[in-house]
Amino acid sequence: SGRSLHRTRKVSEKEKLRPEAKRRIGMAAVELLSPQDALVIASGTTVQAFARCIPNMKMTVITSAMNVAMELLDKPDIEIIQLGGVIRHSSASVVSEYAVRMLDNFACSKLFLGVDGIDPEYGLSTTHLQEACLNRAMIASATKTVVLADSSKFGRRGFSRICGLGDIDHVITDSGTPPKMLVAMREQGIKVTVVPIDGV
Repeated sequence: SGRSLHRTRKVSEKEKLRPEAKRRIGMAAVELLSPQDALVIASGTTVQAFARCIPNMKMTVITSAMNVAMELLDKPDIEIIQLGGVIRHSSASVVSEYAVRMLDNFACSKLFLGVDGIDPEYGLSTTHLQEACLNRAMIASATKTVVLADSSKFGRRGFSRICGLGDIDHVITDSGTPPKMLVAMREQGIKVTVVPIDGV
């Protein structure tokens, strides 16, 4: 059974955890981008690291995360749509029914999603109920869902379940992820990309 998560760390604390793994995951995610893409980018420090890696190219990015929007501000070819609503301080991200309703108006090519936990049986999860609801709306709005998660997220269960593994298409993680987790995802038809990290 997976470890349960209850404590919510602030985004400034999370950013200091495993920065090199997150940067390499972000660089691998950039390889999936195409000009004219319409992306949804969720919240979390791994997706923030991805946003930092995105080059200035013609595309549209819809995001719930203020720190993601700030990373993209100096890239003038990227049109940024900031979802509105109540800001959750710990994640610097909006969570509200209003943000969910906004997503009904968009059809996006890819979602880049960060999570607090990935468990083969429980699926993807977060520590916050409204964030899980918004994440589900993001999955519904996108043709393809790509999960960006460093190896510390595997075998963990957050309070709020987002979806099962069968609802996602691609996971990018680092070489610290247990091989049995990689096998479990691939057996469900998920594409898995593993980036190397030192010492693993």
